[in-house]
Amino acid sequence: MTLALRYAVRSDLGLVRSNNEDSVYAGPRLLAVADGMGGHAAGEVASKIVIGTLERLDEDRSLPDVMRELNEVVVEANARIAEAVRRDPDLDGMGTTLTALRFMGTRVGLLHVGDSRAYLLRAGELAQITHDDTYVQYLVDTGKITAEEAKDHPRRSVILRAVRGEDVEPDISIREVRSGDRYLLCSDGL
Repeated sequence: MTLALRYAVRSDLGLVRSNNEDSVYAGPRLLAVADGMGGHAAGEVASKIVIGTLERLDEDRSLPDVMRELNEVVVEANARIAEAVRRDPDLDGMGTTLTALRFMGTRVGLLHVGDSRAYLLRAGELAQITHDDTYVQYLVDTGKITAEEAKDHPRRSVILRAVRGEDVEPDISIREVRSGDRYLLCSDGL
């Protein structure tokens, strides 16, 4: 079965921030969102570095070991961020989340670090298919607080894993794609 992708991208500054640190990519085989952090435009730099590193996975070629390829992109992006900080110490502390889908026929590779999310709409059911790498999600997972308490927790924005120039182990999985599936990738601002 051959699946054809239709995709759209939208980014909005919103009413709270003075600059948008999100970067996105949408192509025939690859969809990605990266939400930068670090302030003073450093987050924007980090998210652009990550998306720029990831773009090569959209090339029209087979990916025999997509999980390895997705992991290598994160390793390379981390190295590029570390190099950018070495060149410009004002960028120290920058980082970004990353959520990406790489389609391969009836399979999709899912890459995730941070709190940008991927959702799947299948047969009328919407499901989050990523797990937030945040402090409050950890508290919920370990039973220390409820999901309701997490919504207003003072540390709800604390991210435990991000692409920030140091080693990080991304969540990578291969999933089945079905005709009619719809995916939504979004940053935490949605």
